[in-house]
Amino acid sequence: MPRLIPKDERFFGSFVEDGENLLAAARELQALLTAYDRLDDRVEVIRRLEHRGDEIDAEIAEKLEKAFVTPFDREDIHELTVQLDDVVDGIQEVAETCVIYGIAQVTPEGRELGDILAAQALHLVEALRRLEDFKGIAEHLQQIHALENRADGVSRSAVARLFREEKDAITVIKWRDLYRVLEDTIDAAEDAGEAIERMWHKAG
Repeated sequence: MPRLIPKDERFFGSFVEDGENLLAAARELQALLTAYDRLDDRVEVIRRLEHRGDEIDAEIAEKLEKAFVTPFDREDIHELTVQLDDVVDGIQEVAETCVIYGIAQVTPEGRELGDILAAQALHLVEALRRLEDFKGIAEHLQQIHALENRADGVSRSAVARLFREEKDAITVIKWRDLYRVLEDTIDAAEDAGEAIERMWHKAG
């Protein structure tokens, strides 16, 4: 007999897999900005992780299409996957920008922003792991927001120091751009945290 009702797909495992892939990409970027060696190899690893993230997102979309019942609103599930994808896309953009711009060395603020992004990614994974019952989720969401606020201060200070101390106009343009991409990616991580928070409040 053919199935008359589509299988009730659970999405929690896929959310966690998506988050763990994002965390791996964030840690690869953190390593790139810290060690700043083997750039081509490190960028290629991040590209592969970005591609895997796209595959996971496609799998979630397929589950969403087939599912008769979903644990959250379909729009919220779609939004969450888009936000997570935006973070990984941003990570790839930062890594590739370092190569394209021929960045000779990473500033202390650049490394700190990479550390902040990696910390956000860890809290995102922990929040995604708690989507099934929401126990302990609030602390991780708060940390994602707090890290974004910290990044704002680091970014402002970095740009101010750049214009104050750097004499080469091209270097100023390159780093101003790179700080912007890093900050946009950190903002995207906060957006993903807010998407999780909305799902939590709706479920409550």
